[in-house]
Amino acid sequence: MSIKAILFDLDGTLLPMNLDVFVKDYFGRLAKHLVPHGFEPEKLIKTIWQGTGAMVANDGGATNEARFWQSFAEVYGEEVMAKESEFERFYIEKFDLVRASCGFDEGAPRAVAALKERGYRLILATNPIFPSIATYKRVAWAGLDTDDFELITTYENSSFCKPNPGYYREILEKTGLSPEECLMVGNDVGEDMIASELGMKVFLIPRDLINKNNKDISVYPSGDFDALVEYVDGITD
Repeated sequence: MSIKAILFDLDGTLLPMNLDVFVKDYFGRLAKHLVPHGFEPEKLIKTIWQGTGAMVANDGGATNEARFWQSFAEVYGEEVMAKESEFERFYIEKFDLVRASCGFDEGAPRAVAALKERGYRLILATNPIFPSIATYKRVAWAGLDTDDFELITTYENSSFCKPNPGYYREILEKTGLSPEECLMVGNDVGEDMIASELGMKVFLIPRDLINKNNKDISVYPSGDFDALVEYVDGITD
């Protein structure tokens, strides 16, 4: 069966980043923004991690957004929901400052444009632990447009996270695609290459490689974005 859709990871793939550097900058700025609104930085960051864990453990029974805020309210009480707008204001006014902690790979928008021109359906399969506003901004940092993708996974529209295979199944259900029609492109061996277990083809971008379990990555097609386009052309000839 021929490939019809390319799924792209964002952080560390289309958008170069050292994840630890990015998280430190992001959380630091978010905590600074929220201190005047009654949040103590250390407790806030611990609670955000707790909420992230709740999303990663999500079983599909609710959106990731609902899981996150349910977890958050367990610490701060239901009244914290009244301050959700302050989180959104951070993303609107200050999140772009975090861009300085990320890189830029000119090959990414070039490859996306080339594959779109060839008629492939493009899906942004970024781990849906961020609200859409934060995800769309990171898309722009990568030199891309949200209109490049027919689906962008965010915490509002998803009810699983990577590496749960349910995350990929949810994308397949929404798009009407079969696994054999898809190619997943990413930098995280554990979260992205797992798509192969569902029957998807995979391609590893090792520039910002994450390989927590030290798996043998020689088993995966890999390279930069120019190599990706060549690979796609090769398997569809």
